[in-house]
Amino acid sequence: MIEPIIKSIQDRIASLNTIKYVDEDWGQLDYYSPNFPVQWPCVLIDISNAQFDNVGIDKTATPINRQTALTQVSLTIANLKLTNSSGRAPQLQKDTAFNIWELQEDIHKILQGWRPTSNTGTLTRTGFTRVKRDDGVQEYTVVYSLGMTNV
Repeated sequence: MIEPIIKSIQDRIASLNTIKYVDEDWGQLDYYSPNFPVQWPCVLIDISNAQFDNVGIDKTATPINRQTALTQVSLTIANLKLTNSSGRAPQLQKDTAFNIWELQEDIHKILQGWRPTSNTGTLTRTGFTRVKRDDGVQEYTVVYSLGMTNV
């Protein structure tokens, strides 16, 4: 149920040639070391929350109790920021320093309103947070809601 959704989202994001690493989030950025097991920029995918409702019984299905779910898909978008973006920095440096915003917009363009699998609704962006770090990694979490049926 969840695995095909994550794989489908992974394939869709991997189609962007500006993203160097796309995977399920298993804690790759939690190590706070210079040897992260990713390439930059990266996107890590997780189903961070799900609410289930019973909708009835279908004796021809397994399990027979049918449910719908509203899930939250969290995308951690990160890049190693080593360039200065101050007002007096060279323009090329500033452009490079701000590229994470373009990455977020490119990802949003291909995910918003898209159905990852046949038993899901469409992805809808619902939230955005910045993760403060002290190791040069620029990290943001973008959350999409996704409804599922017959789960």
